[in-house]
Parts: sequence; structure tokens; C-alpha cells
Amino acid sequence: MSATKLELRTALGPVYRDVLPHPPRDCTAEEIPIIDLAPMFSNDLADRKIVSDQIRAAAVNNGFFYVKNHGIAHATISTCKQQVLDFMRQPQHLKDQVATRVHSKYHNGYHGAKTTQISPSETADVRESFSFRYSPELDPDHPMPLSSVPEEVKPWIRGEEFVWDGTAHLPGFKRDCLAYWAACLQLSRRLVRMFALSLDLPEDYWDDKVTFPGADGVFNYYPPRTEHEIEGGFVGLGSHTDLQLFTLLWQDTVGGLQVLSKEGQWIKAPPIEDTIVVNIGDFLMRLCNDMYKSTVHRVTNESAVERVSMPFFFGVFRASFPPSILGLG
Repeated sequence: MSATKLELRTALGPVYRDVLPHPPRDCTAEEIPIIDLAPMFSNDLADRKIVSDQIRAAAVNNGFFYVKNHGIAHATISTCKQQVLDFMRQPQHLKDQVATRVHSKYHNGYHGAKTTQISPSETADVRESFSFRYSPELDPDHPMPLSSVPEEVKPWIRGEEFVWDGTAHLPGFKRDCLAYWAACLQLSRRLVRMFALSLDLPEDYWDDKVTFPGADGVFNYYPPRTEHEIEGGFVGLGSHTDLQLFTLLWQDTVGGLQVLSKEGQWIKAPPIEDTIVVNIGDFLMRLCNDMYKSTVHRVTNESAVERVSMPFFFGVFRASFPPSILGLG
């Protein structure tokens, strides 16, 4: 069998990838390495360079890596995961109180199963999701009301309060979800410094561009797979690349994340205890002239149990860059 052509949606129009006709296989430690972030918290630049050098090696390869000793408490993660399950297990009419299609201008809120199709080459997405975007008053590092945000920034603030108003009946939902989101935001601001070092830039090179960042929290729920979905080849989340600088992904023990290697082979990125997956986004790849790789990936839950993942998408303040950099001019 010859390779098949996979169509992807991007900000610059459709692009295509060749996919080999082999079943997905487990990744090797070289393809998706584990990076220990403990030296990142050191006051010694030489220690931090250890981390940045490892990030560079992974970023030019498949653009995916695991991180351990990342500083996000296990309790913060597990409590948030339970809140996601509590939300997703509600009756449909309660989830629809925060339905994106009804309430949101900016894709915040709840998406139901098979209401999106991220890949035109694959089926509708089986996952359900709940998402919310950056609001300055929630920022753990420098909270401020929207009225105090610079005027040029305000049009890019895309948080919407209805996501919390419509979930107020779930005890602690907002508190616990935002605790995880805030921890991801703080980790991302440290990691963006490692990315700067990895490109031989000053550590603070992007600091002023992530004061009001793209910081999108998304909670994905993949129900147990049905016989109909197996027979129909349904995907949990279709093939795509991420748009921002990079993504942090916590995934539970069920597994299902697959990455398309440079050779066109689907490789599995299985859950590894106490780690978070990091992957390069399209914007970072563009900023470094395609040296770092924003790699195609997808998700499928082939198990008979629920799967939860909690990605966090981190990006710079877009108005800081000219339209040509953003692909808009």
C-alpha cells in the first residue's frame, strides 16, 4: 500500500502530509524524550542551559517532549480532573448552559460530541470539550481589572464570564479549574524563557510579550468508544497542529495521543506518570524560521473507559508582531 494524503487546516490554508500505511507504534525515548525541569528552577545559568539545550534537541526533532519535575502539584491536577469529570457527566441540558454556539464570541464554553471536525480528512471529533481564555483579573502573576489593561491589548482579551456563571452550581469548579490553569500559566512563563535560551536569545526576550498572553485552558473528555465508532473509524480529535507558541498537555492513564513522525509514521505518546507533554506550535515554528517543528498529532480513545486530557495553549500577545509575521500580510 502507498502513503495516503492527509489534509490539514491551517491559518494559511490547507496543507498536506503523507502518512505511511502502518499501524501506530510506540515512540522511542529519542523520538519523544523526557526532560527533567528541575535545573530550570536553579539560580545558576549553566543549570538552566542544560534544560534549554535539551529542549532545542527535542524541538528540532519531532517537536514533542515530556517534562518531569514541572512544579504543578499532583493534587492540583487530580482535583481539576475530577471537576472535568463532574462537568462532563452532567445531564446534557446543564452542559448546554455554557454551550459555545449559543453564548460565545471567542470559542469559550462547551462543545458537544461530534459538533466539530478539526481534520477534513477524518471523521467528526468524538470528544466533548470545555474551554476558556485569558482574563487579566485571573492572572496569578499580576492580576488587574480589564479597565487597567492598555488600550491596544483590550481587543485581544477573549475571556468570557458566562463560562463561570453557567457552572456556578458545581461546587469549587471555577476555583479548581483556575488553580490548574494558573499553575500552567506560571510554568509556561518559565518555559518560554528556556525556549529563548534554546535559540541563543536573552532569557527575558519574550517577557514583555507574555504579560497578557494567549493562555487558553481546554478540558477534553473522550467517552468510552462504542462499536459503531470503532467500525466507522471515528477519531477522538482529528489530525492537526497547534497554533500558539507551545502547548502543555496533561493526559490521564488511558492514553490515545499519537504524533506523526517526520517519516510519516504515527507514533504513540503514551502517558508517563508525573509528566506533562509539551509540543511546539505553529507560531513558534514561524518565529524561528521553521527550525523548530510544529508536528501533526491526533487523539483516539480506543478503550472502554473515559479519557480526560487538559491541554493549555500558550502564546504571545499577537499585536506585538507585524501582520507579516502572523501570516496576515
